[in-house]
Amino acid sequence: MTRTVIAPLLVETRMSESHSGTADAGPFAEQQRLFKLLSQDTRHLIIQELLGHPAHLMSLAELEYMTGKSQAAIKDQLETLIDAGLLARYTYEPSEEKRDLPSQFYGFTARGVEVLYDYKYLRGLPVARALYENTRKTEKVERHESAPRPELPVAVSEALEFDEPDLDAVDSSTNQ
Repeated sequence: MTRTVIAPLLVETRMSESHSGTADAGPFAEQQRLFKLLSQDTRHLIIQELLGHPAHLMSLAELEYMTGKSQAAIKDQLETLIDAGLLARYTYEPSEEKRDLPSQFYGFTARGVEVLYDYKYLRGLPVARALYENTRKTEKVERHESAPRPELPVAVSEALEFDEPDLDAVDSSTNQ
């Protein structure tokens, strides 16, 4: 295992082996690794749902409902994204003793936001939010969605901010 410095963050990088048995290296190895990481179906869905969530922090139950994948599949892919430094597990300690509220949430790291910015994912924030808000949710998911949760690091929350469109202004201009 080698260590690669990307921007100011230190990231563990696993050198993969090609079919010939030699380590993949070269100027595009990191981009290929990240593209593969982001393009896997379940990981892609997790990222899209986190982008759309109002707090950008989701419980396992919320992710299960919104992606349509099993908790086991989601957990595996969450661990992969955490190992890659794109996501982190955040704990809201006051809810740990409460049976009906989640205390564990998953959200982006500063490195994750950098990668999403580089790969143009952040341009889709308004669409991801609209899709999330227009999805019908069960009572349990709504309870999880409104549960108190920890704060994301300031750099992460600022990077995920966007100006919500003023729909009232759009409605009034189309009615004239």
